[in-house]
Amino acid sequence: MLEIAEIIQPTPSPVWRLAKQAGVDVAVGGLPTPDLLEPGEAPWDLGPLTRLKARYEQAGFRLAVIEARPPLNKAKRGLPGRDEEIATVCTLIENMGKLGVPVWCYEWMTDFNWVRTNLSTPSRGGSVVTSFNIDDVPEDLTSNPPIDEEALWTNLEYFLNKVLPVAEKANVKLSMHPDDPPLSPIRGVGRIMRSIENYQRLLDLSSSPMNTITLCQGNFALMTDDLPAAIRKFGKKISFVHFRDVRGTPRAFEETWHDDGKTDMLACMKAYRDIGYEGVLRPDHVPTVEGDSNEDAGYSAFGRLYAIGYIRGLHQAVYAE
Repeated sequence: MLEIAEIIQPTPSPVWRLAKQAGVDVAVGGLPTPDLLEPGEAPWDLGPLTRLKARYEQAGFRLAVIEARPPLNKAKRGLPGRDEEIATVCTLIENMGKLGVPVWCYEWMTDFNWVRTNLSTPSRGGSVVTSFNIDDVPEDLTSNPPIDEEALWTNLEYFLNKVLPVAEKANVKLSMHPDDPPLSPIRGVGRIMRSIENYQRLLDLSSSPMNTITLCQGNFALMTDDLPAAIRKFGKKISFVHFRDVRGTPRAFEETWHDDGKTDMLACMKAYRDIGYEGVLRPDHVPTVEGDSNEDAGYSAFGRLYAIGYIRGLHQAVYAE
């Protein structure tokens, strides 16, 4: 059965209590924070991860996904030192397996992660959302030299050949998040996880059952006008879902309220039911509303409550059929 989760940072906060009050029992977590580390330990070591899992469990959450990464830019660019970075990932995966945390959400965005050019775009009723326009991307987004898409594919295949055997032994799924936005290049930096065809190419790199997809709906909605068909296409290869929506194109878009974007969200929920999806689904990139802070744009506390309620309503309606 599909489970509704929430991303909860490792340091307890009001979001922890709000999530529990909204009926969420499953956590998507980050890597251990410094307060969970003993001298000489790294965040991917067994001790900190054990303490991290225990902290969530003490608050009543089951840790189902880790959605944070050790440094990986040398691996993505194929630079000296990449093997050491890949070794830290292997350590993380091995320890997640020992602790029974079954999904690691990673990405292959080089130099910079998700890009937005406005963090306070006006939305419904005076709420604000994040948005992107390619014309407004700063020239100095990266100081690194350009890299093309084929180099990224070569380096990704090298990475998967090293890590997937470890993931199979640990029974931990590598769950690839799309590029955000799904657009290439950005300031000379290629982006490869940006289309349905490229996701199929990822799956074709390895038939390992641990080679899987994070279906981030906001990004996939910019790749296709038929998101439910994409969900059905990838089926059992989907191991994690970000439930959100957008309006626009990869070159210029804005986030939306969950009920106000371009996507038929009810049809998406039906597609997850039809493929027998049994993983975790969490809301993502919510608006900032009256009385809340936009300090962590896209992740304000009150907007999450609306999203959780909306998703729960869809879930109950679809799974009651």
